[in-house]
Amino acid sequence: IMILMPTESAKLVAFLAKDVFIEQIGVKKLALAVLDGLKSGKINKSNFSQIKFHPKPDDSRAVDWIFVLDTLNFSFWTETGTKKWNVNGETGYFAFCAAVSRAIDEGKPMWDPKYYSQITQQDADIIFRGDNEVKMPLIHDRIKGLHEAGKVLLEKYKGTFVECIKSCKGSAEKLLQLIVNEFESYRDEAYYEGHRISLYKRAQILIGDIWACFEGRGLGEFHDIDSIAMFADYRIPQVLVHYGTMRYSDSLMSKLKSDEPLKQGSREEVEIRACSIEAVEQVRDEVQRLIADDSKLGLNPLDVNAIVIDHYLWDYRREYAQELEHIPFHKTRTIYY
Repeated sequence: IMILMPTESAKLVAFLAKDVFIEQIGVKKLALAVLDGLKSGKINKSNFSQIKFHPKPDDSRAVDWIFVLDTLNFSFWTETGTKKWNVNGETGYFAFCAAVSRAIDEGKPMWDPKYYSQITQQDADIIFRGDNEVKMPLIHDRIKGLHEAGKVLLEKYKGTFVECIKSCKGSAEKLLQLIVNEFESYRDEAYYEGHRISLYKRAQILIGDIWACFEGRGLGEFHDIDSIAMFADYRIPQVLVHYGTMRYSDSLMSKLKSDEPLKQGSREEVEIRACSIEAVEQVRDEVQRLIADDSKLGLNPLDVNAIVIDHYLWDYRREYAQELEHIPFHKTRTIYY
């Protein structure tokens, strides 16, 4: 069966979903918040909070460095009641970025597939050592992912992800296809009601990170960046529920509140992620409509896409972590997000 791409997958699942619902009032509420952020300049691809942890565009290693970050960009949450993995006082994704930067400062060529395709468990333990005795989750899967990805780059792409980008001639859609065809750990797919669907969180975030790093120019220039959907993880749904843009059934909400993990590929897990994508698509359409209706805003409808909204929501969750505590996030241990 043909695999539906993330946006089509999300539409289908949102239409059939039994436990997750998109609320139009919440779509409008979030669209207004995004519009405010665009007006004030708070929402802008040059001030995503993650950028301070990413390489600079004039660094010749930037593309390959970002590729390594997103090859390992998954599952940074800790079980309830356990200590968080910390690096240099940072937690989650930022702790991970800090560990990679530290390794590079210590002379390890983390961006180079010749190095990371050979990395050992011992190397990984040193690279990802925390401030306390807490270990990074899924370390074996991370080593395996690096080995696989590094080998593909060395065998087929002259040892650099830059070649992958160049071969796609400025098409984000082509690059997305290339990433999921070539790199096994990026194949974030599932079955839903007899359909093969895809969510491709890390493949899309890799493209989004490169686009943001280069501010949409040079290697980051994609004529179809709008085809990239939101990055369906375990944090964004939490914010969408907080805004009332998305709603869980009572049974799903109580399951999440009781800390019951969801199985990768289970109906509820797929619904949470897919409906998040569709909700953000609807928010984007609404923001674009508001901008088009009001020329006095001086905004371009193309200034807003799913990537920009995703970063706004992700940063919002970090800024208001306390306020969002009472909304549970779904817990699925997986390499896909």
